[in-house]
Amino acid sequence: MAEENISQNWGRSLDGSDRRKDQRYKMKKKINKQMEEVKMDWKELYESRTCTAEEAVQKIKSHDRVVLAHSVSEPYELVDAMVANAENYENVTVSQMVSLGKGEYTKAKYKGNFRYEGWFTSACTRECLAEGHGQFVPVYFHDVPRYIRTGIFPVDVAMVTLSTPDRNGFCSIGASCDFTWQAIKSAKVVLAEINDQAPVIYGETFVHVSEVDAFVETSRPLPELKLPEICEVEKAIGKNCASLIEDGATLQLGIGAIPDAVLSQLKDKKHLGIHSEMISDGVVDLYEAGVIDNSQKSIDKGKITVTFLMGTKKLYDFADRNPALEMKPVDYVNDPVVISQCSKMVCINSCLQVDFLGQVVSDTIGTRQFSGVGGQVDFVRGAAMSLDEQGKAIIAMPSIVKKKDGSMMSKIVPFIEKGAVVTTNRHDVDYIVTEYGIARMKGQTMQDRARALIGIAHPEFREELKEEFEKRFNTTF
Repeated sequence: MAEENISQNWGRSLDGSDRRKDQRYKMKKKINKQMEEVKMDWKELYESRTCTAEEAVQKIKSHDRVVLAHSVSEPYELVDAMVANAENYENVTVSQMVSLGKGEYTKAKYKGNFRYEGWFTSACTRECLAEGHGQFVPVYFHDVPRYIRTGIFPVDVAMVTLSTPDRNGFCSIGASCDFTWQAIKSAKVVLAEINDQAPVIYGETFVHVSEVDAFVETSRPLPELKLPEICEVEKAIGKNCASLIEDGATLQLGIGAIPDAVLSQLKDKKHLGIHSEMISDGVVDLYEAGVIDNSQKSIDKGKITVTFLMGTKKLYDFADRNPALEMKPVDYVNDPVVISQCSKMVCINSCLQVDFLGQVVSDTIGTRQFSGVGGQVDFVRGAAMSLDEQGKAIIAMPSIVKKKDGSMMSKIVPFIEKGAVVTTNRHDVDYIVTEYGIARMKGQTMQDRARALIGIAHPEFREELKEEFEKRFNTTF
């Protein structure tokens, strides 16, 4: 569409290119003219396309693929209306990554109406995979926009949440840029909830009203995640991880007790930077304390760089109209080549299980699909490729996990569970951290890896693991 080209060209001109000055001048002059044409009567256009959620979902047709905005930007009223209109659909594919919604479209009673095809799974979407009427697609997070652009993931309808239009008719895609931005650009039809409580985030986040086919006005707080309780185990893990982080490092962290525990141990560090697919409330605290200032980042200097947000209102308020934070598509933020350019890159991710060889299982429990690869491998490989050769990739986890029957199981095992899938392979793995210490994998033999891992396993399981070591490697521990 013409508007798509305008928006993309405008974004490139704002980023600044290495074209000659006369080329930039001519392009800017042309874009300004186009932008003036687009801005004409945008309010009239917006009003003419504003409708109810029930009316908007009439634009969905049988056999369409509907892509839902990621995480807290899922448009819940539109999704509810789509489900309520299920009897009028046949075989509508619904694709998304993390969902914090109800996931009604994945229920067995709708299997003739909706077909779930997820790129990640959440609590509300896992069951349909186990029941056999939903599907999971393995994909690296940074590849999703490219798959959308090239038609591997065709998008008939994108359903998103946007902020209220500004005076020029531009809306922010709020807390979710990642693949959502590309889905809007590539979709045949775009349905948007205009939420007056959605934050306005700077970066590659703006969509003109002319790019949207239907607007549904809403007013609701963004979903918030309860802050995790940090126990002594997480504190010890956080301390071990923090020992690997130097002043001036660029960090990637996820969300949960372990990332928050790591952040709580960094108060004496200086000039930290953030280049991360997402951030938590702990980043806000360190930024306000001056620990995170992004002053020594080698790219996007002075900016916290993310691709989506998921936390509490404190985080959303911090990000709203904050020039210190920029949100960009995931094919930039999570691209291993881009990550490799980050100075002193340290990425911290978690997992479910690690075997003696250092094979990391993060997204499956046996044959059950539990989540997805997310950005773990993107950052592990990006850190390994670091141009300054100072990148570190940390997999952090408690040493044990409680099973359904209440008994405890070691997360360090001789062999991964039957049916489980390796997320980060033994060639990519770097540091494994538990509450009992740090095990470096790179450059180590298989036996030395196993010895190091047993050394940071829970003490109650070490003797048993040593016996398994001797059986597997036919040598004494």
